[in-house]
Amino acid sequence: MNDLSNAEFRKSSYSGSGNNCVEVATNLPGVVAVRDSKDPQGGVLVLSPAAFRDLTARIKNGDFDNLL
Repeated sequence: MNDLSNAEFRKSSYSGSGNNCVEVATNLPGVVAVRDSKDPQGGVLVLSPAAFRDLTARIKNGDFDNLL
């Protein structure tokens, strides 16, 4: 299990003032943590940096657009 006590989560500047986004912590050694900004005490998805890059590339590519 990963220690997330020092995670520094941030929202994208593209999020504006809304609260419908994810927050990302990239300051942890060897992992990227992602959580729902509406539920900061809820679950956290922990990915390797390579898996996070792949996920964000696939989102930008529209690979998940049909899931909505």
